[in-house]
Amino acid sequence: MAPSAMNQWIRSLSDAQPVPYWLDDPGRPRPEPALTTSETCDLLVIGGGYSGLWTALIAKERDPGRDVVLVEGREAGWAASGRNGGFCAASLTCAASLTHGLPNGLARWPDEIHTLQRLGVRNLDEIEAAVARHSIDCDFERTGEIDVATEPYQAWELRDWHEEMSRRGLAEDVEYLDAEQVREQVNSPTFQAGLWDRRGVAMLHPAKLAWGLKRACVRLGVRVYEHTPALTLKPYGAGMAVRTPYGRIRARQVALGTNIFPNLVRRVRPYTVPVYDYALMTEPLNAAQLESIGWKNRQGLGDSANQFHYFRLSADHRVLWGGYDAIYPYGGRVRAEYDDRPETYAKLAGHFFTCFPQLEGIRFSHAWGGAIDTCSRFSAFFGTAHQGKVAYAAGYTGLGVGATRFGADVMLDLLSGERTERTELEMVRKKPLPFPPEPFAWTGIALTKWSLARADARAGRRNLWLRTMDRLGLGFDS
Repeated sequence: MAPSAMNQWIRSLSDAQPVPYWLDDPGRPRPEPALTTSETCDLLVIGGGYSGLWTALIAKERDPGRDVVLVEGREAGWAASGRNGGFCAASLTCAASLTHGLPNGLARWPDEIHTLQRLGVRNLDEIEAAVARHSIDCDFERTGEIDVATEPYQAWELRDWHEEMSRRGLAEDVEYLDAEQVREQVNSPTFQAGLWDRRGVAMLHPAKLAWGLKRACVRLGVRVYEHTPALTLKPYGAGMAVRTPYGRIRARQVALGTNIFPNLVRRVRPYTVPVYDYALMTEPLNAAQLESIGWKNRQGLGDSANQFHYFRLSADHRVLWGGYDAIYPYGGRVRAEYDDRPETYAKLAGHFFTCFPQLEGIRFSHAWGGAIDTCSRFSAFFGTAHQGKVAYAAGYTGLGVGATRFGADVMLDLLSGERTERTELEMVRKKPLPFPPEPFAWTGIALTKWSLARADARAGRRNLWLRTMDRLGLGFDS
């Protein structure tokens, strides 16, 4: 690596603000007041990210007479829901689907794969319909996504997966692109092939989606309290009681959408760990810069490595570039200080200019990070507690932009006690393996990260550790 190139990458970060681009918006809504009294309700939703907001909204849409309260410890959308890349996916061909992609889905739920595909597509259609119905201005674009290969072995794997999808009847609207074809879509000298899902993914502004969902909830009569953390959850008569710093809520039922933050049902906590992900946002590209990279169809992109990047265009023609480093803090602590990691920003900047050398000289305006709630099967899990009066969904592993709406439906189905197509899924009925206590969790995750990086450097060949994890149902490739 030439020192001049390294200096260029560092200079590109000199003006980057260490805050999420999506949340750095003058149109950011004022928070709702904190709860300072005692409340009663039919359904209490805890958490003001996508998981909680979708649950509260769908609960009111299912039954307008249902009395719903939502509490959020800080402000709606401030955590993972306002920090992600804005990939809203349905199709199993995409990593960001209900199952974290077709390979993970086939390995875990082969008999349900067509049902999961159908439910995922319906879920994305329902998100699009809700955005229109509630007039949510979140830059929703059904652009599709291209999974790109940057190494020869990845190109072979993409072709093999396309053939496998075709055999299983899952390749509708999915096209294999060779090197010339993929570079006609997005011009990078690193691209060697691509798998283009034309309809199964939408791009959106993640914070505006959260803010729009909050407004829709309030309009439908949900009582929303922000800066109101839920401190305790205990049975109370026929329902549950939750204590907050200045008040108390009694509810017949409770839905937990707290994801990476400590679950109020303590036995759920070992199933998730926080993994920190980081992203950069460029300044807006001018017409010549846009012309140099093509990208006229504005697809979301992700590369096929184990340590992968995801990237996309924003509505104002910036490039978001994220991923690669996934940092697990010892002990699974969630702290604001972990949201900023300059050494990862420098690494990402170097990778960006390798992918798009024609954008030399462009600068990054924002650099940020945040915690993802990761579970050992890399897609959400669900359950109930307190004799069915409490439901939870967690472990989205970076899939929450789309999958949280599905999870909201699952939680409401579970609270209703109904047997539905969703609650009958093995994916819903069974849980992943929990993570071990420290120091075993940190050691295992560190060894897995090292092994994945080694596999990337050795044409995808998985070592004994990864093969063992695969056999235990803990192996992953993203």
